[in-house]
Amino acid sequence: MLYAASKFLRNIHGVFIVNPDRQPDVPKRESRVFSKSFDYSLDFKNINFRKRPELYRIGRGEQGVLLVEPYKSEILPHWQFSDQDKALGSSEKIYALFLKYLEQDDFIGADMARKFLQMGYTRARRYANHKGGKKYKGSVPEDKKGLSGAHGRPELARSVEDPVKAAAARIFKKKWDEAKLNSKYLELKDKFNAFIQKNSQA
Repeated sequence: MLYAASKFLRNIHGVFIVNPDRQPDVPKRESRVFSKSFDYSLDFKNINFRKRPELYRIGRGEQGVLLVEPYKSEILPHWQFSDQDKALGSSEKIYALFLKYLEQDDFIGADMARKFLQMGYTRARRYANHKGGKKYKGSVPEDKKGLSGAHGRPELARSVEDPVKAAAARIFKKKWDEAKLNSKYLELKDKFNAFIQKNSQA
């Protein structure tokens, strides 16, 4: 069940999504991935979220981290976690970008930087616990590609912890914690959520 709004629809989960009938200029794509908190049906290759901030959703965790442009292309080249030195340099560079976005009052950029820091932690931890980084047995189901999680697959036995990857994870965790608790970030997050709420009722 959907409740119509001017430019948006609110689904039964209370999440605002783009109303294609009221915004025909929004690029869409076929997507087999459904998420309650993030609209994977947007044609991310053809959307500049710096120019179309009303289309961005924070989602859960790292959702959209490798989709939302131009931020993905600005941040991804600096993302590395293979060892402590790379993790340190990477996390510091991404955190510097995070602060730069905050100075520009660019919440989406800051949130994307936060997601990359979080992903640095989660990926490093995965490689620390599972040699080769493979956590679950089998392939991701076709209708779940793009979403993290087990999706019914059993977790593979953990290997002996890789101390290098564990150290890299701790480095990213420190910067991720700093980012998500940053007062300016939290202020802009509240303003962004209010902006989305207001647009949905316009």
